[in-house]
Amino acid sequence: MDIMHERVAGLDVHKDMIVACARCVAGGKVNRECRTFGTTTAALLELLAWLEASGCSHVAMEATGVYWKLVWNILSDGAFELIVANAHHIKNVPGRKTDVNDATWIADLLACGLIKASFVPDEAFQELRALLRTRKQLTGEQTRHVQRIQKTLEEGNIKLDSVISDIMGVSGRKMIEAMIAGVRNPGKLAQLADKRIKASPKELYDALHGRLTQHHRFMLQLHLDQYDALVAAIDKIDQQTNAAMARMDEEAKAAGQATFRGLSQLLQTIPGVGALSAPVILAEIGTDMSRFPTAGHLLAWAGLCPGQNESAGKRTRTRTRLRKGDCWLKTTMVQCAVSAVKKKDSYYKAQFSRLCAKHGAKKAFCAVAASMLTAIYHMLKDGVEHKDLGVSYFDKRSTDIKAKRLIAQLAKLGYQVELPPLAQAA
Repeated sequence: MDIMHERVAGLDVHKDMIVACARCVAGGKVNRECRTFGTTTAALLELLAWLEASGCSHVAMEATGVYWKLVWNILSDGAFELIVANAHHIKNVPGRKTDVNDATWIADLLACGLIKASFVPDEAFQELRALLRTRKQLTGEQTRHVQRIQKTLEEGNIKLDSVISDIMGVSGRKMIEAMIAGVRNPGKLAQLADKRIKASPKELYDALHGRLTQHHRFMLQLHLDQYDALVAAIDKIDQQTNAAMARMDEEAKAAGQATFRGLSQLLQTIPGVGALSAPVILAEIGTDMSRFPTAGHLLAWAGLCPGQNESAGKRTRTRTRLRKGDCWLKTTMVQCAVSAVKKKDSYYKAQFSRLCAKHGAKKAFCAVAASMLTAIYHMLKDGVEHKDLGVSYFDKRSTDIKAKRLIAQLAKLGYQVELPPLAQAA
């Protein structure tokens, strides 16, 4: 196999140690040197000095949890190209796995140009990613505490969620706090309901007539405090996120580039993309689309396109969810797709309706998410606004294509169809 790079190094990264293999070709002979370093700052600086002294032009390591990030932050200052590879793409032959063999294997693959670099955003985007990902995790934990409150109410035979859609809303919150304070009369609890609630007073009375013990009140207070603490934490994250986006906007203005908030507002013109999901998308993919040669590369990186599995001329069906990708971006895009299909007279609504009948709702939502991400790619790359193709886009296709599709549908029903063209008037 042809050698693409003569001086390279492979790193096998762990929590407390790094095994490095420097591979050099001199006079047609391959020389390898392996060393072990720690993961402290002083040890990583020593590793950086050794790699530069070895004259390595390329250094590769696999993404292992979060341990590669501290190595990246220090080694990225070196006079070589640093590559982070997908661990699934550089697996070694099983049965001969050691740290030294793994580092040597990575170095050999890199020398032959067989390692594809993963997308690693700059430090500002990494910080924004961490903030928004943490916010999503806390929001999920917040939802789980609401479910625990609902479970505690059910144990006390309080059917509050049957008459109120949001038990943590204004009315639900007042009722829960009154229960914790010791109010047992269902009539008094029902009077705390807002006038806009559709449930009748009789339905509220029956739903609030239960048996709450002191244990239930203690658990309600405990989960309510945790819920409020998460609300405060999310508010702090939002403040930190706004400050980070403001700094990025100042840097973009100084460089004469489009600001982060401006691009975020641009993405919000897409149906289903809101004020929160737009920054999440930009934090995951960045603002420079030159990293992805085509929109298909971005879809594959996000895990929104099905994998390929072909052997002996036969293609095996593969599922989109089995393809590894950026799970944070993928889930956000699917959530945006669910919102987008609710807008009437839109292309995404027509696409979902067309695919849902044939492939089911899950695959249809993934297809809509892929179409939305494709649009985002071209919007960021070309600096253009979103243009909805309209609900009648698929009806404007060629007459022959639509006729073949309708004939195929009738053939599945057991009918033989012939469609002679109409005689044109003389």
